[in-house]
Amino acid sequence: MTISMHSASVPVFTRMLGHLVLWMDKAEAHAQAKKFDPSVYLVARLAPDMLPFIKQIQIACDAAKFGVARLGGVEAPRFDDNEASVADLRERIRKTLEFVRSVPADAIDGSEAKDITVPRRDGNITMKGEAYLKNYVLPNFFFHVTTAYALLRHNGVELGKGDYLGSLT
Repeated sequence: MTISMHSASVPVFTRMLGHLVLWMDKAEAHAQAKKFDPSVYLVARLAPDMLPFIKQIQIACDAAKFGVARLGGVEAPRFDDNEASVADLRERIRKTLEFVRSVPADAIDGSEAKDITVPRRDGNITMKGEAYLKNYVLPNFFFHVTTAYALLRHNGVELGKGDYLGSLT
């Protein structure tokens, strides 16, 4: 049995974006227990030249929404990148999940050989759908999700591998 482009994308995005929400719940609980404002997390960085937590969430959401939109041949919703709180980030994730789930499987399936053009500052790149998903979208998505996890963990939020992987059933 072959794996479909839909099953290799949408369930992966929805699962990990759902985990992000749970990690933010734990972060807020940690901040409350330690008596500090959870907005501190929004600007957290592991190095001075890296993007902060808030951008990690925005980019992870964008990777999912643009990935599904391009594969499915639909227009992605526009988000203003103006989140200023943990609640705002949750809302962005909610909107991303809503969009990703709205694209029908039959719009995404069969996109393996479809030409996908990705606009970039240094010039557009074009690749086939399967390569786009495997070599661009998923690695980019997981990079930013994992970085968000690491930022929370670095800042004392009690997260472990089980929080990252979630229930395996």
